Amino acid sequence: MPEEDLIELKFRLYDGSDIGPFRYSPASTIAMLKERIVAEWPKDKKVAPKAANDVKLICAGKILENSRTVGQCKTPFGELPNGVITMHAVVQPSLAKPKSEKKINENPKQSICSCSIM
Repeated sequence: MPEEDLIELKFRLYDGSDIGPFRYSPASTIAMLKERIVAEWPKDKKVAPKAANDVKLICAGKILENSRTVGQCKTPFGELPNGVITMHAVVQPSLAKPKSEKKINENPKQSICSCSIM
């Protein structure tokens, strides 16, 4: 693939530091980017993703879906020559299943209400 067809991206973390920049093919998926982010995540950070699903990528104010490609997410600002597109990487751990569900009382209390009109 010609060098000029590659899109240069960097990923901004919660504390303002960056991962990258890296060059990607327009056919690369967002899921592939997330895998790279998890692999390149600095080890000294307090908050770190455990899996690619823990990372949310935001570009131009939109959360990017895993199935989309870099070429589909490219903003008009990416048309600048030698421009690097910055995407925000947010760690949002997937919700764990609750260990125990609340027991639902099979015999709910019946509330007795009475009104008296005088």
